Amino acid sequence: MAAGTGKPKAGTTAKSRGRSVARLQAVQILYRIEMTEEPPQTALPDFLASASAGEVEGEALSQTDVSLLKEIVHGVFHRSEKDIDPILSAVLPADWPLDRLESVMRAILRAAGFEMLAKGEVPARVVINEYVDLTHAFFEGKEPGFVNGVLDKIARTLRPEEFPAS
Repeated sequence: MAAGTGKPKAGTTAKSRGRSVARLQAVQILYRIEMTEEPPQTALPDFLASASAGEVEGEALSQTDVSLLKEIVHGVFHRSEKDIDPILSAVLPADWPLDRLESVMRAILRAAGFEMLAKGEVPARVVINEYVDLTHAFFEGKEPGFVNGVLDKIARTLRPEEFPAS
């Protein structure tokens, strides 16, 4: 994604663009689920039906990797409490527990945490870059740096083999 826009970088492949759009849309759906307490079985079809006629955040639904979108949403929904939230809580600053974070920030960190746990074929640095770039779509301040720091700690914990000691 292009820094500061939340949109895919120019020159990216259609496949990588589809994954970037899926991540953005997954965060939007996860936010909706938290706000409405709807299950994914309701929120996902509603979102896909409403988005199918046009664009979401300037990105055509036709560009979305729908499989990845569904995997992230269902994975976060089913694994947050048991797997993802404890990992996030372990690396968050003591004065910023998970429940103190803004809902969109929680959705971003949970989606990235899910990918770190469940999508081992996606390099940790790719996950970090994607979600830091995505954070720019929602925040203009220091939040992208915060996301970078949290995800770096998670990656080094869950995937130390990808970060050899220098």
